[in-house]
Amino acid sequence: MFTTTQVGSWPRSITLLRALRDHRTGSISRKAFDDVADEEVRRTIALQEEAGLDIVVDGEHRRDNFYSFITDKVEGTRLMSLAEMLDEVEDKSGFEEMLHTLDVPASAIRNPTCVGKLNRREPLAVDDFRFVKEHTDKPVKITLPGPYLLSRSMFVTAYTKKAYRSHKKMASDVVRILREELKDLAQAGCEFVQFDEPVLTEIVMSEECGRRTFM
Repeated sequence: MFTTTQVGSWPRSITLLRALRDHRTGSISRKAFDDVADEEVRRTIALQEEAGLDIVVDGEHRRDNFYSFITDKVEGTRLMSLAEMLDEVEDKSGFEEMLHTLDVPASAIRNPTCVGKLNRREPLAVDDFRFVKEHTDKPVKITLPGPYLLSRSMFVTAYTKKAYRSHKKMASDVVRILREELKDLAQAGCEFVQFDEPVLTEIVMSEECGRRTFM
């Protein structure tokens, strides 16, 4: 009666977490990491098919987290820890309050920050989609971070102002990149694309629109 799918991300094995860490530090090659991730994606697909889901996902196993992975794909971005940003954010007191609320070390969260003009270096998820389609006959859903989340989190004045004078200028390029990706996914045969916008809950629950957002 109802079409079933999964939210997008999937629990990661110790093996994959180790491979992610080693790839991030340069201890293993991209090829070695992809070999581990390929196996995890195949396992994830099999579990979804066994459970009877109608639309499958790849589990986002190749991503550092659900949106920081774009630094590998988009020119003009740099992955920075919140500790690195501490002296440069516009509202330091609000930033420190947010860190206190999150109750995690500032070095534990890494944020994709705009440091230049944004352009796709390579597709964000088209290759991921094609790999999944090689291993299932079911429809595939690709998940991507939404434009509102990226526009709010990536603009840090001290780093972004040389490339963009305002959030809106940068947001136009964010939307363009996501539109290009959506078009390429559709041409590749992808039937379902989910844009994640968890930050919208802040507006719904608190009516706060201008506060800095780091996930």
